Amino acid sequence: MFKKILIANRGEIACRVIRTARAMGIATVAVFSEADRFARHVELADEAVCIGPPPSKESYLSIDRIISACQDTGAEAVHPGYGFLSENAAFCTRLEAAGIVFIGPKAHAMQAMGDKIASKKLAIAAKVSTIPGYTDVIEDAESAVRISAGIGYPVMIKASAGGGGKGLRVAWNEQEAKEGFQSCRNEARNSFGDDRVFIEKFIEEPRHIEIQVLGDAHGNLVYLWERECSLQRRHQKVVEEAPSPFLDEATRRAMGEQAVALARAVQYQSAGTVEFVVGRDRSFYFLEMNTRLQVEHPVTEFITGLDLVEQMIRVAAGEKLAFAQSEVKLDGWAMECRINAEDPFRNFLPSIGRLVKYQPPSQEPKHVRVDTGVAEGGEISMYYDPMIAKLIVHGATREQAICRMKDALNAFVIRGVSTNIAFQSALMQNPRFVSGNFNTGLIGEEYPHGFDAADLPHDDPAMLIVTAAAIHRRYLERNATISGQMPGHEYVPGDDFVVLLNELQHPVTAKPVAGGCDVAYRGDVYSLRSDWEFGQSLFRGSINGSEFCMQVERLGLKYRLFHWGTRADVMVLSAHAAELLALMPKKAPPDLSRFLLSPMPGMLSEVSVIPGQVVKAGEKLAVIEAMKMENVLKAEQDCVVDKILAKPGESLAVDQAIIAFK
Repeated sequence: MFKKILIANRGEIACRVIRTARAMGIATVAVFSEADRFARHVELADEAVCIGPPPSKESYLSIDRIISACQDTGAEAVHPGYGFLSENAAFCTRLEAAGIVFIGPKAHAMQAMGDKIASKKLAIAAKVSTIPGYTDVIEDAESAVRISAGIGYPVMIKASAGGGGKGLRVAWNEQEAKEGFQSCRNEARNSFGDDRVFIEKFIEEPRHIEIQVLGDAHGNLVYLWERECSLQRRHQKVVEEAPSPFLDEATRRAMGEQAVALARAVQYQSAGTVEFVVGRDRSFYFLEMNTRLQVEHPVTEFITGLDLVEQMIRVAAGEKLAFAQSEVKLDGWAMECRINAEDPFRNFLPSIGRLVKYQPPSQEPKHVRVDTGVAEGGEISMYYDPMIAKLIVHGATREQAICRMKDALNAFVIRGVSTNIAFQSALMQNPRFVSGNFNTGLIGEEYPHGFDAADLPHDDPAMLIVTAAAIHRRYLERNATISGQMPGHEYVPGDDFVVLLNELQHPVTAKPVAGGCDVAYRGDVYSLRSDWEFGQSLFRGSINGSEFCMQVERLGLKYRLFHWGTRADVMVLSAHAAELLALMPKKAPPDLSRFLLSPMPGMLSEVSVIPGQVVKAGEKLAVIEAMKMENVLKAEQDCVVDKILAKPGESLAVDQAIIAFK
């Protein structure tokens, strides 16, 4: 077994590998860019080596610098995690030439499966079901339009070297095929250094289901059941679960056997994933093989009891698999939510900044797990992907797993950057998802105009009103004890208040009692009991004996409450103050319609117009690169360009003006 390994990655996956290596008694070496000097994976590793500036091309993608770090520290092997160099055959070959073991498949398997065009041809030869399409390289947009028409719309345009939703577009007509082809090539060239694109039929109402495989150097191969990855937004996975609520035993076995057959065709060693698209009739077709550890691997670990990182290390060290296919268990149900630094209320735009508060849910119960690469005070950088953490839960049944995920999301406190926790909570309550009857189109169909707070109304507003009143009563009591009082003229807080929620006034009476507060609201008395202390982000307690957990944050005169995805800004006032507030004039927001504002922090890579140009609605105005994604900004209406206020290459802040219109 290895004595020391280097992790050629960053963030949560680097921390994940370090955790297993430490449990196996293996020393670890972290590498980091200058932007990650104080990152969590650097602190956790036994040694750490700086490998360059923040841009990935100059650090985490630099093969020479990573090999030098191995040689300088005496690392015998390298675990690549996922992303970056994890599926780079040249990296694997260079390591082997330097006498360093690559903890992953051999270069020939990566070369065969890493190219989507070549892998599809290989799958056909191995008698694996494949999607109809055009597998040769497409030279230009006109050819893409012609081929798409021949296959029949809708089609999927994909970069041959793509992955993670990058270099991928769905086209429903000629115009979308032409634009999608060019965007795919640009993203693929920037992300992977390979702009080859191919086209295949888009399966309507598809499900995305993948099979985890594991092989060793002795010819042993097994499949570790499936993962349901159909809940996606813009082809990026949002929620994953294992097993799939859609598959029956016969389909599960057939998909597993085909995945193993494909892996055997390339003499696959290590952990890998074969992805399939599955139709309504449970017909399934090969999509691609990811020759690396997947982001969502923890759900497989929960249901099988296996540590996939440990298995990868043991296989790389030459050991045989210690179990056969018949010994792979399937225990209960697991789910994973990706917690990303993005604002779901602003069309999921990236959010960067410092984690002012980071308090993940308790992992004391073994059915909750948080994989992360950050800590409170850490920074979410514009240079890397937006994932903050992975929240994984396990239950005996799917219903129990959903309930545990809802509770865990409810107790996940993050401040300083926007996150998608509210959106994840909404998905956990979506009837189609809860029923298991969904496909990859669920998010687009359920939220066609983006996500809005109105999409997640609280099912019991009285809970918010009562809790806000009780908290306010506690604050008034404390204020009365610390503000300084004259004997005989002490201030005694009253019990009658008006709670303002969603611009509506709710009269309440809040009387303190031992261990909490009794709140009268609309003829009912709510007995709230809690040991909450000032400054705590989580308000845990019970109302009329029913336990609940709610996030609480004080913002000036308001209380911001979070519960099961709902965010409510509440004010608690005296009756007279509420009357006066209703008379206050409301200030109209400034008119910014004459400006194109940057919707996110990022780098302005292109300005597509010039002063004086007449622009039609829908035309491209500018392109912003943020967190490894290309974001095209288009005109919302016909207009004339007045001034260009920012230059290509400039780093933009949120709401910074880029273009002024006449």
